[in-house]
Amino acid sequence: MFRFLSENRRWLGAGVLLTYASGFGQTWFIALFAGAIQAEHGLSAGDWGGLYTLATLSAAALMFWRGSLADTVPLSRLAPLSALVFAAAALGIALTHSVVILGICLFALRFCGQGMFSHIAMTAMGRWFAATRGRAVAISGLGHPAGEMTLSILTVLAIASLGWRPTWALTAAVIALGVAPALWLLLRNDRAPQGSVEATSSPGLHGHHWTRADALRHWLFPALLPVLLTPGFIGTVVFFQQVHTAQVKGWALVDMAPGYTAFATTTVLAAFAAGWAADRFGPARLLPVLLVPMGIGTALIGPAESVAAWYVALGVIGVTQGMASALWGALLPAIYGTRNLGSIRSLATTVMVISTAIGPGLTGVLIDAGIDFPAQSLFLGAWCIGLSALCWLIARRLGSEQRGVTA
Repeated sequence: MFRFLSENRRWLGAGVLLTYASGFGQTWFIALFAGAIQAEHGLSAGDWGGLYTLATLSAAALMFWRGSLADTVPLSRLAPLSALVFAAAALGIALTHSVVILGICLFALRFCGQGMFSHIAMTAMGRWFAATRGRAVAISGLGHPAGEMTLSILTVLAIASLGWRPTWALTAAVIALGVAPALWLLLRNDRAPQGSVEATSSPGLHGHHWTRADALRHWLFPALLPVLLTPGFIGTVVFFQQVHTAQVKGWALVDMAPGYTAFATTTVLAAFAAGWAADRFGPARLLPVLLVPMGIGTALIGPAESVAAWYVALGVIGVTQGMASALWGALLPAIYGTRNLGSIRSLATTVMVISTAIGPGLTGVLIDAGIDFPAQSLFLGAWCIGLSALCWLIARRLGSEQRGVTA
C-alpha cells in the first residue's frame, strides 16, 4: 500500500482534492447557511426547499447533458475550469440580494460541487487504474468524509467570526486561488493504467467499449437504478431531517454531533475494505450486501430512545456510504469499459443527484402529513433490505453473463 501511494501520489492526490473540495457544493455545507439565507432573502422553509430542489434538479439535467465532457476535454483543463465556475457561484451567493441570482448560484454550486468534481474524480480513477482500481477509488473517496469532518467545523467558526457573506467570499477565494491551480498542477500529466490489456482504454463486458446508449438498452443499468438512487436519497434525508428528528426524540443537536464522526469513520473504513474486496473478488460481489447496513442503521432511528442509538445508526449507515463509493467507482468501468466512461458515469451521477433533490421534499411532505421521520425510517430500512434481494439477483445474472452463460 505504501508503494502504491508513493508511486501514484499525484493522481490519487488529485482525486482526494476533488472529492474534498466537492464539499463546498454538498447539502451538508450549504445547509449551514440556510437560516441566514432564508432571513436575508425573506424565504420560508418551503420557499427555500423548493428553490434548492429546483437548483439541484437543474444541475442533474445539465450533468446528464454535459457530463460526457470528461471523455472529450482533458481533465487538466476541465477540472480547473469547473473550479473557476464553482468559485464564481460561491462569490455570487456572497454578493447577491436577488432570489433569482441566488437560485442560479445554487444551481452552479450543485453542478460543480456535487456533480462535476465528484464525477471527474471517479471517472479519472476508473480510467487511470485497472488492477488496483478498487483501492484507487477508495482512496480518492476519502475527501468526502474528510470534508464532512473538517469543513463543517471551520465553516461554523468562520460564520461566527466573519459573518455568512464573508464566509462565502472566503470559500470562493479558496476554490479559485487554491483548488483550481492545484488541480492543474496535479492533472497536467495523464496516467496510463497498469495491469490492463490496453494502455489507453480497457473494454468492458463482452470485450466491448460501451456507449451511454448501449448501457441504457442493456438490462443492467435499468435494474441498477433503484440501487443507485437509494444511498443518496437516504443519506441526504437522514442529515436533512436531523433537526426534526431531534425535536421528535427530545434530543439536543449538540448531543447528536458525534454522530458525524461515527458516520465519517465507518465511511472511511468501509471504503478501504470495499476497495480491497472489489480488487480481490470483483465489484459485483459487493452488490448483495451493499444496502444491508443502511437498512439496519436507518431502521434503528425509529425506535431509538437514547442519543447513543443515533451514533450507532449513523455509524452503520456510513458502512453503506463507504461501500457505495468504492463499488460504483470500480463496477462501472469494469462493466462498461473506460473509453466512454465519462458519458456513462454522468448518467449514474445524474441519478444520484436527482435522489438527493427529491429526498428532502418527499420526506417533508410526509412530515407535514403527520408521518414523522423516525416512523418513515422504518419503511426506508425495510426498503433497503428488500432491495438487497434484487441486488443478489442482479449479481447472479451479471456473473452468468460475465462467464458467457446466457441468463
